[in-house]
Amino acid sequence: MFDIERWREIFSSLKNNMLRVILSGSTVALGLYIFIVLLGIGKGLQNSFTDSFNSQEANIIRISGGRTSIAYKGMQAYRHIFLSNEDFEDILKKHTENINYATAYTTVSAKVKYGKENGDYTIYGANPDEKYIENRRLLQGRYFNALDAEKERRVAVIGKMIQRDLIKNGNAIGKYLDINGVMFRVIGVSEAVSKSDDRSERRISVPLNVIQQVRKNTDTLNSIAVAYDPNLPLDEAEKLGNQIEDKIMQKNKISPDDVNAVYLRNGASQQKGQRQFMYVLTIIVGVIGLGTLIAGVISISNIMIYTVKERTKEIGIRKAIGARPFSIVVLILQESILVTVIFGLFGIFSGLLTIKLTESGLKEYSILNPSVDNNIIFFAFVSLVISGLLAGFFPAYKASKIKPIQALQQE
Repeated sequence: MFDIERWREIFSSLKNNMLRVILSGSTVALGLYIFIVLLGIGKGLQNSFTDSFNSQEANIIRISGGRTSIAYKGMQAYRHIFLSNEDFEDILKKHTENINYATAYTTVSAKVKYGKENGDYTIYGANPDEKYIENRRLLQGRYFNALDAEKERRVAVIGKMIQRDLIKNGNAIGKYLDINGVMFRVIGVSEAVSKSDDRSERRISVPLNVIQQVRKNTDTLNSIAVAYDPNLPLDEAEKLGNQIEDKIMQKNKISPDDVNAVYLRNGASQQKGQRQFMYVLTIIVGVIGLGTLIAGVISISNIMIYTVKERTKEIGIRKAIGARPFSIVVLILQESILVTVIFGLFGIFSGLLTIKLTESGLKEYSILNPSVDNNIIFFAFVSLVISGLLAGFFPAYKASKIKPIQALQQE
């Protein structure tokens, strides 16, 4: 292996057959290059899909009323279904062990004024648990709490866009906003965690019972959101959502076949769909990547067979002057491995460099942070080296068994 004369002979052979070396090496480099780039793009697509699926929604169930489309149990079709405080309380009582946080919502559009500034915004009446469910963070102040709700305090948490539009650059905490003629004191300013979710930065949250009181003591709700235990199995989480939906449908005498009466969005179902997508995408990318490696292996084998055939006379001369079959096989194998390693490393570095250089540009095509696991790269590289070893061994072994006189007669 460390015979200096043999290595000189190998380098001399490579130098004298550069076209053959480039052809055989290019198949290795190209195979690894395509494999790495494909896997990188596949990972980037997975990252993009995961990013688009709001992680805050992963363990959240949202439910709202719709409109019936089927007459059922003496009730007419085309009824509007409204949730109520009672529905919310029933959910909490029946599923206490699985629910971490919960909030009901009543929303109204209102004219909001501060000094000479005014604008139309959506007011969200909610429970204190809203701060755990919504994907927002506090910039200033605090959220309203249970005591605020109990005392029916007219307090509000506003999005930073509202602060910018109405209060400008001033400190919003302690300021009073006129919401449809009712004064609310600002106790907090929030922003969206996700940069794409700017709608939440144009909303105002107030205690639910306060907004219901302002609306003449109505107990109707626009929606309900519950955050279940994130450790709950997906099947159990889906079952929880179905139980909540069934209870509301039974209470409101809605046909089990009516899909328009109640709208429910369960994070567990979205997670299942995400996992299925990831699974299919991984298989597709893996099959294509494996296909490129197999194509590289086949190309190496074909070129090595041609190479050994081309060197048959050389092998015959070596045997005629006393070279052992083993030394001939080792010589060809070392040359094959050397070419595979050099061009394989070139393919790896080229693939990784391509991913790095195109990373920012790929974002325009929803491919985020493309990358390839080092273990996968190592496995692919070793697989090709072994393939190069085998591709050179069999034709070399066969050629080493040819008698010198037969090798010299080869055309």
